Amino acid sequence: MSNVTKKELIDRIVSQTGFKRPVVRLIVTTFLETTLRTLGDGSRIELRDFGVFEVKPRKARLAQNPKTLTKVSVPAKSAVKFKPGRKMKEVVAAVSVDGDHGASRDGRGRPPRIGSGDQGDADEERGAPVITAPPTRAVASR
Repeated sequence: MSNVTKKELIDRIVSQTGFKRPVVRLIVTTFLETTLRTLGDGSRIELRDFGVFEVKPRKARLAQNPKTLTKVSVPAKSAVKFKPGRKMKEVVAAVSVDGDHGASRDGRGRPPRIGSGDQGDADEERGAPVITAPPTRAVASR
């Protein structure tokens, strides 16, 4: 298992979709900034099958410094909580303890794609976006 940086994530999306790198970088950056603003406003973000992000209040508490064993007062604060969705749980469950990926539903060692589950064409019927080709019009980059 390794860490995936934002740049590597963008590279993966570019190679899988055929979109231009600046367009993907703009979309990913905008998504992340919008996510931060939305959570900062105290709103909840639900991404079906992926998971739910929400801000939860944490109460003030008394903790202990492990080095000095002195009591320390920890003030109340807000924290972001993530609850994984159904497909996230399935993909994570397929990863063994040593980091190897087990067999996935498609039988080729790949995890199931978000938006293409057991429903077959149900995703398209209910209006879920399905990207099949790069966009045909130019998008101005910043």
